Amino acid sequence: MKKAGREQKKKRALAISERLADAYPEVKVPLYHRNPFELLVATILSAQCTDEMVNRVTPELFRRFATPEALAAASPKEIEKIIRRLGLFRAKARSLKRCAMQLVKEHHGEVPATMAELTRLAGVGRKTANVILGYAFGVPGVVVDTHAKRLSQRLGLTRHKDPSKIERDLMTLLLPEQWTPFSHRLILHGRRVCHARKPKCQICVLNDLCPSAK
Repeated sequence: MKKAGREQKKKRALAISERLADAYPEVKVPLYHRNPFELLVATILSAQCTDEMVNRVTPELFRRFATPEALAAASPKEIEKIIRRLGLFRAKARSLKRCAMQLVKEHHGEVPATMAELTRLAGVGRKTANVILGYAFGVPGVVVDTHAKRLSQRLGLTRHKDPSKIERDLMTLLLPEQWTPFSHRLILHGRRVCHARKPKCQICVLNDLCPSAK
């Protein structure tokens, strides 16, 4: 029965993936960037902040500090002045400087392309690392933010609350090539339809596949 249940859940996950692909055909990271370094910086800044707000400050930040070497040499006050419109800007400024220093000292100014190396950088957890891996290097990964967490639970794809365990559950249900686009589409769907307080179940393309549908 357990094996049958697992196979049924995989089929439902695949159906959900296909519906989301139809609803959101384009998968593109919404953060402004031109290279892996800029994507890393923008993703660190996006914690507890909207992508739109991040995109307002990063062009000037990248103009002033275009390389890890330049950012590592900047003072926290210089960085704070540019990103002060963002939440937690002081802590983020410190993280950006420390991260840039690590890139220069440990990686010759290059953004590493492994989970282990990325998560050793200041300000980088598994969510950020999976964004970098998926969009900068084409390495499959499941990005679990608050939206992906909420939708995975509502859709009955996981019972866990811990993001790393949710990530693992989704990885077992889908093929690797689906991991990055699926989690991105979950996030989009959470922002546009499956809201935390008032989900729009009546217009949701997943209505008949969702055990939580009203």
